[in-house]
Amino acid sequence: MAQETATEKKTNPIVKFLRIPENYPDEAAYFWGMQCGACDAKFLGARLACGKCGETDKLSEVKYGGDGEIYVFSVVHQTVPGLEAPYVGAIIDLDDGVSIRANVYGLDPEKPDSSWFGKRVKMFTEVTAQDRDGNDVVAAKFKVQE
Repeated sequence: MAQETATEKKTNPIVKFLRIPENYPDEAAYFWGMQCGACDAKFLGARLACGKCGETDKLSEVKYGGDGEIYVFSVVHQTVPGLEAPYVGAIIDLDDGVSIRANVYGLDPEKPDSSWFGKRVKMFTEVTAQDRDGNDVVAAKFKVQE
């Protein structure tokens, strides 16, 4: 009879451009991507070629910070089962020069306001689900900076 071995529980990012360090949550998760050495264009995640100039040999991996500002937002009133609505979804321009779509917390979705445009936000992460193997799935979210 085969002996079962316990598999170690893993922590996996919900998107490929979110890195989860081995000692998470003691060490913060972060966004990563590529920067083109020819034209300085920046992208989230892996690239084989620059989407701006087509360069293939001068791409380097970079770590991006989690601070930015709301470029545009929408209040979402309908969603899939398991997600609370309404919530604020936004495109966030990170200070490092890339943009990301994420949910923003700390704003009242019942009272949207034009003052939210340009509002400073900071990334945080949390376990949002477990996959089929019981591993934690971590998502990046943003909260309003005071």
